[in-house]
Amino acid sequence: MSHFLFNLALAVIPVVLAITLHEAAHGYAALALGDTTARDAGRLSLNPIRHIDRVGTIILPGFLLISQLLFPPHKVFFMFGWAKPVPIGAWKFKNPRRGMALVASAGPLMNFFLAWLAALVIPLSDFTTPTQAIIQQFLLYFMLSNIVLGLFNLLPIPPLDGGRIAVGVLPLALARVWARLEKAGILVVILVVFILPRLIGFDPVGNALGQVLPWAFRTLFWLAGRNIDGFDGSFI
Repeated sequence: MSHFLFNLALAVIPVVLAITLHEAAHGYAALALGDTTARDAGRLSLNPIRHIDRVGTIILPGFLLISQLLFPPHKVFFMFGWAKPVPIGAWKFKNPRRGMALVASAGPLMNFFLAWLAALVIPLSDFTTPTQAIIQQFLLYFMLSNIVLGLFNLLPIPPLDGGRIAVGVLPLALARVWARLEKAGILVVILVVFILPRLIGFDPVGNALGQVLPWAFRTLFWLAGRNIDGFDGSFI
């Protein structure tokens, strides 16, 4: 049981950090563009508790983590979740549509930046102490959490960040139509990502992530100037 709890903590903490910094990035980007709504609401914080959504931050990620760690091969391959949205006053931007697109971009960009930072410092050589192995596992989970969160949020479905970016760059008439998907967007995401793959036996999002993740890891290590030749990549 203690081994399970230890592995659970190694997986949960990186996810919480990734989600917290993702949401904080939205708030700081909005503040940089002149919107103080998030700051006034106390959401410009690195305290995870301020960003917790009961379903998106605790129940769903917890279910995914526990189910993957309980069953062979006892590794975390996929995570999904969301935090309580940071309040944004788009009307305070000079160009509300473009401002919202920039604010939406800040979350995934933060995740990719954090994954790159982890790639800079992660130990890749043979270990001399158990602590190095633990640090590597933690940072690999941290990279995985940030890469998956960043990529997944770029799906062009409101209310995901990619959907809000699309609303900001599409022609106005089409953007208005696309923005109307926001109320039902999360249901569309759950249907496409979780329900349909189980019903039809085909998982397009999971398959796409499976193809993109190894490339994303290699690219981040390359950008960090790290040589990963001989690194088996079994974590992905």
